[in-house]
Amino acid sequence: MNARLAVVSVGTLMALLAGCNSGSEAERAAKEFPAGEVGGADSVSQASGYADASDYPDDAELPVRQVPNMPESAEAYYAPDSFHLIAQTQDPDAIPAKERAAGGALTWIFTDDGEKRWRINDRGQDACSFFFPDMQRVVYTSTRDNMDMEVGNWSDEREYPKGAELYIADLDGSNVQRLTDNEYYEAEVSVSPNGEWIVFGRQIDGKMDLWRMRADGSEEQQITFTDDWQEGAPFYLPDNETVLTRAWRRSQYGEVRPTPMTVFTIKHDGSERTQRTFDDDMNWAPYPAPDGRHYVFVRIIENNNWEIFLGDLAGGPPVRLTYNRSFDGFPSLSPDGKKMLFTRSHGGFMSNLYTYVMDVSSLNIGPDQWAGAVPPVSATPQAEQVALR
Repeated sequence: MNARLAVVSVGTLMALLAGCNSGSEAERAAKEFPAGEVGGADSVSQASGYADASDYPDDAELPVRQVPNMPESAEAYYAPDSFHLIAQTQDPDAIPAKERAAGGALTWIFTDDGEKRWRINDRGQDACSFFFPDMQRVVYTSTRDNMDMEVGNWSDEREYPKGAELYIADLDGSNVQRLTDNEYYEAEVSVSPNGEWIVFGRQIDGKMDLWRMRADGSEEQQITFTDDWQEGAPFYLPDNETVLTRAWRRSQYGEVRPTPMTVFTIKHDGSERTQRTFDDDMNWAPYPAPDGRHYVFVRIIENNNWEIFLGDLAGGPPVRLTYNRSFDGFPSLSPDGKKMLFTRSHGGFMSNLYTYVMDVSSLNIGPDQWAGAVPPVSATPQAEQVALR
């Protein structure tokens, strides 16, 4: 662990929109844990040394700023230039969401200084989206060709929009190419760093699994075949063949709160499935760092406070990054490893969500730290659980 991480570990660990990160667990936990009720990761919050937000020192967080001129939004991801970002954005031209359901968003691109912005898709409802590394194309999820189908709910796995399909378009939204054509739910899509592969989630008969295809939609292949585990939010690591993902168990859905989630890595041919977290916490929305070792993710701490942490694929206790009474979630990192995008609530829990940027350059998790291979799990599960208590 580098010097900055070591300092943060000592100093802090003693710490509605859906789509790619599949907000069903978020919405469900919001209903299950009213404000004031303790979440699943209270052991982490107790280790932070701060009783509540009023105890946080001014420098608890790394420098943070809101992206200006950006409407309510979620799940923002940086382009290869680490300056432009793509996000599902609340838009009056989208098909409205059902009452008490997630939706009503279309895909937009912004610069993180707020100076430029434009819309990629103009109809239906959109969810997750991602840049190709050539920065000439984007891939996104939309119901644009199935607007006569049931609207559904992006935040409930029992009601995922059946008309959600995958599309590619040029950076200005033109030259739209439809990649999938069926009545399944397809979303949670991202692209390999070399631009050769697309990885995504597909739900068939209530079972969510990971799939991959070539960038032109060919060579479609299922890579997970799990009856109980519901995999989602897949993102490639720098080796172009290892995928970081999270999963929860269908057998625990609605039975355990908040839903326990486990972080895995898996080769995109379906081999070498490796468990990376070994606790019962809600390890939600993991996103890999360009160093190929670390990742950002979300846990619930005291008083239903959703905070962002930095994890290590090799194991060990996570590093807390956000200190805020309100909801923080949907984290992602810039390709240069210097910035983290995330969503912060300006209103009640998980309402009035806006996109923020955190300066994480001091963490030294950029591509120059890539060792050429994904690390094995070196810290034992027992060691991690002891460190968190």
